[in-house]
Amino acid sequence: MGNSEQYLRPEVIQTIKRLDLKARFIVKGFMHGLHASPTHGFSVEFSEHRKYTQGDDPKDIDWLIYAKTNKYYVKKFESETNLTGYLVVDTSRSMGYSLNSKISKFDYCISLAAALAFLMIQQQDPVGLITFDENIRRTVAPKSKRTQLGTILSLLSNLTPDGQTGIAAALRQLAGMLKRSSLIMIFSDLLDDQDEILKMLSRLRHAGHDLILFHVLDEAEVHFPFHGEVELEDPESAQRLSGNADALKKDYQEALEQYREKFRAECSRTKIDYIELDTGIPFDKALLEYLISRSKKR
Repeated sequence: MGNSEQYLRPEVIQTIKRLDLKARFIVKGFMHGLHASPTHGFSVEFSEHRKYTQGDDPKDIDWLIYAKTNKYYVKKFESETNLTGYLVVDTSRSMGYSLNSKISKFDYCISLAAALAFLMIQQQDPVGLITFDENIRRTVAPKSKRTQLGTILSLLSNLTPDGQTGIAAALRQLAGMLKRSSLIMIFSDLLDDQDEILKMLSRLRHAGHDLILFHVLDEAEVHFPFHGEVELEDPESAQRLSGNADALKKDYQEALEQYREKFRAECSRTKIDYIELDTGIPFDKALLEYLISRSKKR
């Protein structure tokens, strides 16, 4: 695993292993639901077979099915039955923010992405990686091999969040890249033009992809623990705002709640899973709760 071992601290590795033990039955149901559910972007039910078409190898015909139905079916290849996942990670400068330097939003997202990659590989589902700021920067093609986790983590652990945010533009590029229905897991603080982001999410959804949106903020961005006179700086534009924190707090928290509520409402309408997180919530607990809630919806 090289550098990824320094990055994935022993307690994180332990957490992922523990998560696997606790979540294995939930994840099985969760992934199977994604494979099978026509309401989640797939036009046909998950099946191990498809009708024989010209050009298929007659050796692949399943004669047992023929005996029962008098129709020719061939077994699907692994690439046709497996759900392909993409971890889509925001690496813009604002993702590096952390008030208490405990864990940045970017580090938190890597821990989440690592856990999901691990669980998908356990299911033998191919998973790939895409990183972006205002453009897509790095891509790792989806694979289900055990070594894929190390490949993904070593790339992530060598990245520093930098550059401007352009979430909608990066999602537009992503839409052009994907040729088949996939599971797209997006990890971002979503600090960008909300309407443009929602437009692109809706477009991806309409194209038949299943989307999970992890909206990760720093604990301080959610709870605004400041008092007295403060000077706040935008990490990307370097614009500064001075004022009294106690006077600003109510307006700030109302604006944040409205921002999240719009994501909640729009994602609910388009059947996108929207998960609100902050760096104060243990990521394994958050992920397990999400998987449980999602498996109950099935």
